[in-house]
Amino acid sequence: MRLSVDKINFAYGQHHVLQDVSFDAEDNTVISVLGSNGAGKSTLLKCMTNILRPRSGSVLIDGTGVLDLSGKELARHIGYVPQSVPVSRMTVFDAVLMGRKPHIKLAVTEEDLEITGAVIEAMGLAPLALNYLDRISGGEFQKVQIARAIAQEPQILILDEPSNNLDISNQHRTMAMVEQIVRSKGVCTIMTMHDINLAIHYSDKFLFMRDGRVEAYGGVEVITEDLVRRVYGIDSEIIDHRGVPFVVPGNSSRYREAETSLHKSS
Repeated sequence: MRLSVDKINFAYGQHHVLQDVSFDAEDNTVISVLGSNGAGKSTLLKCMTNILRPRSGSVLIDGTGVLDLSGKELARHIGYVPQSVPVSRMTVFDAVLMGRKPHIKLAVTEEDLEITGAVIEAMGLAPLALNYLDRISGGEFQKVQIARAIAQEPQILILDEPSNNLDISNQHRTMAMVEQIVRSKGVCTIMTMHDINLAIHYSDKFLFMRDGRVEAYGGVEVITEDLVRRVYGIDSEIIDHRGVPFVVPGNSSRYREAETSLHKSS
């Protein structure tokens, strides 16, 4: 599978939100879209999923434009989790089973039920399977939405702030699950992230946006102190933390002192 975003432009009236946004993505890859609030990250995802129609440019999946696909065809290719979803009166199991809708013909099959159950188990939601959505926490509800998209078995998984409403433990558990799905099924995952260090930990590539344009795209090598300054407007220091880049806002001396103290105590 190859996803190509080619010179996407989008505006709300006279306010230009996306300007000539282009990038390519392949299967078995996790891409984080990063940038300040208002940079156009969520709008880009909506243009990729046909929720919004760009003024110009195209989004292609293996050479076929997403605008040429029916809703059901698109759902077989792309699983999308927005930042917020209305809470409905259904159980966790039924909500995740909804992800099988693009594959269901006359009735739900045993395979649909098995896939739904497996995803619920993998996401750590089994104890909540029969609970109603309005009776679970915001973090649990977020995990249900991701589980629904995974049950959809898409080629491309698009997540808008998947760590929303999750504590630090569940952030890493959920992102590890997403990464496992990517590696085991070869899915391409594109997600917006606020936490640049969380993104670094779980992503292969990074799309930095500024004022609706692509500021940089590539692996960890594109993440520099100058780029962070241009994109976020802050000074930072990028240090090596156990072989992984770590972005520290301002002076990193306090971080180094804390890390040294931790090592000594352990």
